Amino acid sequence: MFFTYLRRELRRRRKAALVVASGLALGIALVIIVSSVSSGMSKAQDKVLESLYGLGTDMTVTKAAAAPGSGTERPKFEFDAKDGDDDATQSTDRVMVQGFQSLAASTVDKVGKQTGVADAVGGLSLTVMKVDGQFKRGEFKQDEGATTGGGGRGGPGGGSTQPQGEVQGGGASFDVNSYTVYGTDVTKQDLGPLTSSKITTGRTFKATETNAKVAVVDAAYAKEKELSTGKTVTIHGTKFSIVGVSTAESGDAAANLYIPLQQAQTLADSKDKVTTVYVKAADSQQIDSVKATIQKNITGTTVTTSADLADTVSGSLSTASDLASSVGKWLSIAVLIAAFLVAGLLTSSAVSRRVREFGTLKALGWKSGRVTRQVIGEALVNGLMGGVLGIAVGLAGAYAVTAVSPTLTAQLGSTGGGAGRGGGMGGPGRQTASKALDIALTAPVSLSVILMAVGLAVAGGLIAGAFGGWRASRLRPADALRRVE
Repeated sequence: MFFTYLRRELRRRRKAALVVASGLALGIALVIIVSSVSSGMSKAQDKVLESLYGLGTDMTVTKAAAAPGSGTERPKFEFDAKDGDDDATQSTDRVMVQGFQSLAASTVDKVGKQTGVADAVGGLSLTVMKVDGQFKRGEFKQDEGATTGGGGRGGPGGGSTQPQGEVQGGGASFDVNSYTVYGTDVTKQDLGPLTSSKITTGRTFKATETNAKVAVVDAAYAKEKELSTGKTVTIHGTKFSIVGVSTAESGDAAANLYIPLQQAQTLADSKDKVTTVYVKAADSQQIDSVKATIQKNITGTTVTTSADLADTVSGSLSTASDLASSVGKWLSIAVLIAAFLVAGLLTSSAVSRRVREFGTLKALGWKSGRVTRQVIGEALVNGLMGGVLGIAVGLAGAYAVTAVSPTLTAQLGSTGGGAGRGGGMGGPGRQTASKALDIALTAPVSLSVILMAVGLAVAGGLIAGAFGGWRASRLRPADALRRVE
């Protein structure tokens, strides 16, 4: 009897049911779209942070920033040209630790033993500055305004940079080029900035190549310098065989060249030194406490988390994320509340128009509870219909956002103290140039969002049914007679 009466009433009141369902559908669709866009924003931000840190990295540990004015002396270049050799073309290079500050390699083990740390791995970031030209006898010294981090595409402080210089003791004609090199621990390649790039040609390092003269080159730098697997590249007089070409999956690569950590330490004369320790927390919900533990137990270090870096991200990605998480969230809540109230009022109004019908049913022996259940059943079906419509519209909206894939810009602001490019790879105490990354926005819809939409549809139907049921429970058989009169 319940379902028979329910089917008949819904068929007879199709327009009213459609109005109620459409109101609920609007609110549910908006919730799905806002939730999916917010999820897309989160994924976009994760891509930005992965381009800084690498996959799986929750925080980095670098040496605490040095006091202003206490930095290392600027690099000098010695040439062996003699008087009268003005036409001689010479070449020299200088390998420098980025930021000129490093940690003892033993810091990696200390960090790894801290409570809450799942894994830790060290890396050494280097800048190689190469000078080619004709010189008189003397010394080349980098100018005050010269830039040391650059060279090609990518790398901490990346960008094609041509530093200016001067020769002390005579004139010169020269070119200065720089590129970045990252020394990676080949025994732990699942953590650190190299994980943000994918090997597209050749192979990555073998775990046994801890001190081998092999290199992986970034695809953009390889194209610029016409490098490929099987060829060799010379760094500070040492030849390295290129075994693989990597392509950054988001943003720019962490370095132009990757070599085994021990080789990087040898080139920079930094035995048992690292510039950055990349840390993976055992529990992503306990990152702040792990950070506090490391800072307390390992003095002289700066710990930078993903959240710290996220605060430095600006541009349209940050603006859109703020809108989605604040304005979008409250707008969704407001629309849902309005939709629930409208559905409830419309249901209550519909019950009022059916006073004669319900009054007659009560005169025939229907109890108030039976009438109330009938009204709630109709409202619940209307809610489920609204849920189906809302999910369909919401999925269509999310698909449209993904299909269009609007491009958002993430500006990585200049930071110091180890929170720079590459998760501190810019070096403590050194300002790293701001970096702009273009990220395509998607709007993924998860199963949890669909289940939430179903829950909202049921809730909307129950709220509307509560309004209508309360009104129906107050009817009396005499109401039908008064309506007839």
